[in-house]
Amino acid sequence: MFAEVVFPLPFRNTFTYSVPSEIEDLAKVGVRVVAPFGKRVLTGFIVKISKKTIVQERIKLLSDILDEKPIYSHDDLKFYEWLAEYYVCSLGEALRLGVPYGLEIESKRKILIDRTLCKKLAANEKNNNSLKAKILNILSDRDEMNFSYLQKMVGKKNIYSVMKNLEMAEAVTLLDELEDAKIKIKTANFVKLAKPLSEIYISLPELEQRSPKQLKILLGIISDKKKEISLSALLKKADASRASIDSLQAKGLVSVYEKEVDRKYSELYNEELIEFTLTDRQLLAIAEIKKEITQKSFKPFLLHGITGSGKTQVYIELIKEVLSRKKTALILVPEISLTPQITSRLLNNFGDDVSVMHSRMSMGERYDSWRRILKGKSKVVIGARSALFAPLKNIGIIIVDEEHDQSYKQTDMAPKYNARDSAVVLARFNNCPVVLGSATPSFESMNNAETGKYKLLELPDRIDNAKLPKILLVNVSIERKNKKMENVFSKILLDKIQDRLNKKEGVIILQNRRGFSTQIFCEDCNEIEICPNCSVPMVYHISKNYIQCHYCGFIRDVPNACTHCGSLNIKYYGTGTERVEDELEFYFPGSVIKRVDSDSIGRKSSLSKTLLEFSNGNIDILVGTQMVSKGLDFSRVTLVGVISAETSLWMPDFRADERTFQLLTQVSGRAGRSNIEGEVIIQTQNEKTFTLQKVLQNDYMGFYKKEIEMRLLKGYPPFTRICLVETKDLDENKAKGAINDFYQELLPYKKWLNISLPTTALIAKLKGQFRFNILIKSPRDSDPGGAILRKAILNSFIEFNRKSRFRDVKLIYDIDPQSII
Repeated sequence: MFAEVVFPLPFRNTFTYSVPSEIEDLAKVGVRVVAPFGKRVLTGFIVKISKKTIVQERIKLLSDILDEKPIYSHDDLKFYEWLAEYYVCSLGEALRLGVPYGLEIESKRKILIDRTLCKKLAANEKNNNSLKAKILNILSDRDEMNFSYLQKMVGKKNIYSVMKNLEMAEAVTLLDELEDAKIKIKTANFVKLAKPLSEIYISLPELEQRSPKQLKILLGIISDKKKEISLSALLKKADASRASIDSLQAKGLVSVYEKEVDRKYSELYNEELIEFTLTDRQLLAIAEIKKEITQKSFKPFLLHGITGSGKTQVYIELIKEVLSRKKTALILVPEISLTPQITSRLLNNFGDDVSVMHSRMSMGERYDSWRRILKGKSKVVIGARSALFAPLKNIGIIIVDEEHDQSYKQTDMAPKYNARDSAVVLARFNNCPVVLGSATPSFESMNNAETGKYKLLELPDRIDNAKLPKILLVNVSIERKNKKMENVFSKILLDKIQDRLNKKEGVIILQNRRGFSTQIFCEDCNEIEICPNCSVPMVYHISKNYIQCHYCGFIRDVPNACTHCGSLNIKYYGTGTERVEDELEFYFPGSVIKRVDSDSIGRKSSLSKTLLEFSNGNIDILVGTQMVSKGLDFSRVTLVGVISAETSLWMPDFRADERTFQLLTQVSGRAGRSNIEGEVIIQTQNEKTFTLQKVLQNDYMGFYKKEIEMRLLKGYPPFTRICLVETKDLDENKAKGAINDFYQELLPYKKWLNISLPTTALIAKLKGQFRFNILIKSPRDSDPGGAILRKAILNSFIEFNRKSRFRDVKLIYDIDPQSII
């Protein structure tokens, strides 16, 4: 038997292995295998089984098979094959998305070092800048090191020949060690009664006299509903030692056994189950989607409902319908900040049928959640974009909440998929409806609704007769001239906050920048403190008293003087959430203020705790980044303040206006979700901006119509499909040479594609690597599926690899990028 295997590596071909006879029964399409790959051992996936092979060279044996049953069915593979083809990656890289991180078994190469000999060889090197000299200097300080870490330290992958020579010189020893999976099934010791209760009761009087602790243990087990209890919990409950359990076991009264423990993720945040009376518009939307659920047919719906219109309740009613038909449901949310509220509502309605999947969970919790779904124990899955790849079978509906959000796009590793677009394709493969919900739909989705690809459903009114909030634009330039500004706050906003605090109502303040000050500027030499690894300003964090780069994480002490000229005349400019929080504490000393951003919610359940306290009225003012703008539903919030509308409006990106409109409309929608009318104060440099005027008028369609004309004129999505090609390298000349060579290979396709000249990326240096870009546009009318675009990229890459002397430079393709920065 032969198996064709793919690995999570950037190779688009399969590799043939022979299956040992003792594991032939387990060899099926869709299982994970451990196999030798070159000098390494890796975890891969079987994609084909056959009795014959045309491979002529020596075929290696599979080392092991990790799954009793396939993780992926043949239908699943079709979806992952589409994902790999569309986003220009290997099938192995796509399949990796469906398995929790930490399950891989692979070999790691370790270096054992003779430090004395390495120092001696380093001293004898004539050229201190040579690769060998660099390696020897690094090795001289360590007794052992991982091979991959050394590659990272020297900034080169190809160090094999140098290391082989050093091994021959006995300066190092190279070892290959097989590393087990980082996560495993968790087990714990449990205790249960070893005899019928009638026999146990006979023993109680004697134990009462001779061993009260043992009696206490027995009563603890008897009182437990399941008549079994974990050993640690029982000892704590009875205040006893392990010796007491051993004595009871020796008497044949109890038995101790090992049992699997389910690490189930739970949120601190919870709400009471509320019965809703659905509006006519909600009922109409539900009826339309139910038709497709009944017919088991694929159809995409765009649910355009204003903020507070009850989209979540529509989702819940649809899930009820799906579960009644013995089907499953998948719900995607863009931000982890959205999961506590919506998860609480799903748990209220569907209990243990719900599983959560997102990055704030521990590796063990994610693994156990994945296994529950794989075994069919969970019927409803909710999570961020990675939940799209949960092993859910028999899907009856897919829901993408806040479908416009850019965090549905994977940006840091291949494949750079968009979970919203991929969810539509997954629904097609599962013959089920997909619902994309938003108060501010993306232009791509609204265009699809206008052209008939999606069915548009609208919820134009808020539930419970709640009214949309009043919005006031405050020009801070005019307010400053009139001496009506207090630092970053206009007096109007401060007065409104005080009024709400007096009334015990909730306030949300948005500033979409973390930290205290966003840049440190020297007034003598006009230089800004820039990150040494990235071409971006360092941000001052007052809470920890350091400056930090928000791209690579580099941290440095706060400078006492300018690091460029030594001047003491340095000023802190820009406003982040820490500064807003600090100033609010000064103006409202008696109020309780909490900050919600990625710096403040690092600890597990800290977000849930904050939201619960805010919901209960224990927190007066919530300050945050865009995390506070989406999906949060608190009836006590009657005022929303925006410190600066221009934070995203001035970004050099074609989606800047769309993002700003969405952010401001969404955060405005947090106010007035009850019978008390809400109010929104937006501080701006120019209140006459078209985007802000449309936010003021709550006119999504007016904004969309004007912007879509500009997109058509300039050749941007949704009328073109775009791809951002990027090169990056520690050596600026190599990165530049690679992008120029790749551009030359793309030129034959200029007849069909609009290909920009190679340019320096807007953020020219990131994490120590220099970046260069090419933007490719493919008109959708002549290349509707993007086949020409993908062919151009793949063929150009083949030629680039064959001809270019910069072929070792990393090339990255981003199909449908959400940002061109």
